[in-house]
Amino acid sequence: MSDATFQRGPARLIDRFGGGVLQVLLILVAIFWLVPTLGLLVVSLRAEADNNSSGWWTLFAKPAQLTLENYGNLLASGFSSSFWNTVLITVPATLLVIGIAAMAAYAFAWIEFPGRDALFLVVIALLVVPVQIALIPIAKLYGAVGIFGSIAGVVLFHVAFGLPFAIFLLRNFFAGIPRELLEASRMDGAPEWRIFATVVFPLAKPAIASLGIFQFLWVWNDLLVALVYADTENQPMTKALQSQMRQFGTNIDILAPGAFLSLIIPLVLFFAFQRYFVQGLLAGSGK
Repeated sequence: MSDATFQRGPARLIDRFGGGVLQVLLILVAIFWLVPTLGLLVVSLRAEADNNSSGWWTLFAKPAQLTLENYGNLLASGFSSSFWNTVLITVPATLLVIGIAAMAAYAFAWIEFPGRDALFLVVIALLVVPVQIALIPIAKLYGAVGIFGSIAGVVLFHVAFGLPFAIFLLRNFFAGIPRELLEASRMDGAPEWRIFATVVFPLAKPAIASLGIFQFLWVWNDLLVALVYADTENQPMTKALQSQMRQFGTNIDILAPGAFLSLIIPLVLFFAFQRYFVQGLLAGSGK
């Protein structure tokens, strides 16, 4: 038997069994990652007395512990209004960032205008500005214009601090679009807005989906901005859950179902668009 045949034997074994082992390993990692989520779901479906007396894993021995009473108490506490406040904050903040950033990124990538590079450097510099620096100045500004404590104030804050990263991400993707496509459209007499709407924007679905997931998760899970700018009537779920914390207890019968409801929607969104999310992360990597 030749050396080449001897060397191909182990390679064939690796090709045959290596993929299966890798898949099993990834499945085990995914299960391990989902254990805290499963535990939170089980805790949210158990009575407070059961949670205080035993761990959530005892459910497998006593499945009769499951109850929807915690979710009923959660809705009775007014949590549903906080849920809709979160939706009213997150959806506009995400859509506005995508729309404004897409148009700005197209201009930075394909439209020549004086000071373009310097202005783009300013946008990049804004990425390093921490949110905490702007809390007090913007609070004074909101108080002067009369939107402090409102949903609009929270949305505008998230839009302002989400735009630098959004423009940076989409600009890198737009710059990778072949110039020939845009030049052909210009030769046909199409204006810039039409090129953007019919050529660039449809091709940017992976990057836009990735940006949408980033922005949605940041706003949905935000607590700091909500604590500063949202009053009690307009508070999102994160602030509502924080207000349920006790000094000497956890109030688990309210916190567990509320935390699971706030977790499940971003989780579903991520799994629904994970293919576009990965493509968007790789956008412009060759630049």
